[in-house]
Amino acid sequence: MIAIIYEVKDILLQITSACSFLFLFQWWLDQSQMVRRNGKFPDDQSFLIISCALSIVFCMILSTTLFGVIYLNLAIIPAYIGVLYAGFRSGVSLVIFFVLCTILFSEPSGISNLVLNTGVLLYPLLFGMAKPFKNGGTLSKIAVLWGVLFPSMLFIVLAPKMHGHSLYDSPSQEVSVAVLYLVVSVVLGGSFIYFIETAWDRMEIQKQMKGISEKLERESEKLQQITDVVPVSIMSLDDMGCVTELNECMLNLFRQHNPLITKEAILGRRVERLLCKEPDSPILKRMADNVLHKQRYNEKLHYDSRTYDVFSAPLQLGMGGISGGRVVIVQDLTEEEKFRSELDHVERLTLVGQMAAGITHEIRNPMAVVRGFLQLMREKSHGEMDSYYQIIMEELDRANSIINDFLSLAQSRISNKETVQLHHIIEELSPLLWADANLRGQSVELRLCPSLPLLQLNSREIKQLILNLARNGMEAMEPKGVLYLETRIHEDKVELVIQDTGSGIPQSQLEKLFVPFYTTKGQGTGLGLPLCLSIAERHHGSITVDSQEGKGTAFIISFPYGQEVSQEAAAAKETSYFPSSDIPPGQEL
Repeated sequence: MIAIIYEVKDILLQITSACSFLFLFQWWLDQSQMVRRNGKFPDDQSFLIISCALSIVFCMILSTTLFGVIYLNLAIIPAYIGVLYAGFRSGVSLVIFFVLCTILFSEPSGISNLVLNTGVLLYPLLFGMAKPFKNGGTLSKIAVLWGVLFPSMLFIVLAPKMHGHSLYDSPSQEVSVAVLYLVVSVVLGGSFIYFIETAWDRMEIQKQMKGISEKLERESEKLQQITDVVPVSIMSLDDMGCVTELNECMLNLFRQHNPLITKEAILGRRVERLLCKEPDSPILKRMADNVLHKQRYNEKLHYDSRTYDVFSAPLQLGMGGISGGRVVIVQDLTEEEKFRSELDHVERLTLVGQMAAGITHEIRNPMAVVRGFLQLMREKSHGEMDSYYQIIMEELDRANSIINDFLSLAQSRISNKETVQLHHIIEELSPLLWADANLRGQSVELRLCPSLPLLQLNSREIKQLILNLARNGMEAMEPKGVLYLETRIHEDKVELVIQDTGSGIPQSQLEKLFVPFYTTKGQGTGLGLPLCLSIAERHHGSITVDSQEGKGTAFIISFPYGQEVSQEAAAAKETSYFPSSDIPPGQEL
């Protein structure tokens, strides 16, 4: 009985030695430090062969005989497994290593025992089955190993009979141990294959899961970037209405009302506390009810003099309809509401303007008739009445002038433009400007750019614009004042600067300059500057004003152009709006 216990102990030692390559192989897989290449983990296969070689050494060192008859050495199992998994050259190297170890350690020695204990006669079959073995499934691999392992182990167990030792004359307990050794070796070989395949499958699953996790992380980052780029404020809530995530646009929206707030301060707070100041507001209650009942919610919300459209909808996880919280989308409608209000106001003003233009146009006809009859009556009346008739006709002319300015301002037709040189228009107006300035004791100077490109202009309207602004400048100056007309190129625009040396315009009046009917003149109509702005806009241009009290005012009219401008003209040094005593005199008219 004691002998059987010792034999079982030797079998367990061999099993442990044969299993050692699995522990090494599993340790290698757990390191996860190898670089994967094409094929089924070539690095793992190489290490598996090395582990099998080490396991062979351990089995050889602990090899013994069972009951002094049967050679007890399970090194053949890692040897067969290594050959089946390895490539041809690696398999041949492992076979040679196994044979050398058997020669060194096996007992009894001899060619017959070497052939029997190494199973060398079956290696051609192993190499032939290696390729279909690698391509098969786990069960087919186990069957292949059993196909070569069972005969080898059977011959090893039956070998004593070949050498004159009758195993069948042995006690039944010894026979049972021998049979157990045969069965355990075969089952152990299948278990090793199953363990290796399971480890590889687990490694493959981990690799796939890692790839899926990385892809999911990339897609999550991409989705976060998309939501940050989209100009819509978005945030997600949990089932309790607390903020779980928000994009940059939503964070910027909160910072409009609280510049110091951070994303961390928003996360975890209830959304109604963030959107509503009044804790008992009906909007807050409706929002809370919809959050609790998982219903869609859409309402305009007024917060800090701004208007927002708040939309909320429940989220579901998977196909089972499990609640995943809510999404809240907020749009700032303040500018849209303002634009809509201004548009309605403009439409009403346009209608009123059209009606007024029609009415004033019809008023001119009876006024012309009245003036004609006044002239006839003046010719037939006494001389002492001439002054009265003169006053009446002057007032009629003034009223007609106002009507003409109003109609010019109200017209929306497209100007008929032609390609002209702005300098030619200024030169045609120069005699008239000089005459007006001479009567006031003033002077006019020109500063014209020598490389000014041609422009698409309506000459009649541009003359009216220049004349209006020039006369305004003259009226703002005292005698000996100087009016400057300058042309220049700035970036992609041609600028016409009409500058006076008057008293300047107070800042409180600058914003109202182009408002119709606003005037600071005793006899003014307030339509001159709006008419100038209308002319500039019909030419796709603009008018800006630079004024300093005590120095004067400069009106800068900008006209776009599409022609190439030389670098010298574009880089020309701009002169100051307000000339000082060291400015060289220009061309005086």
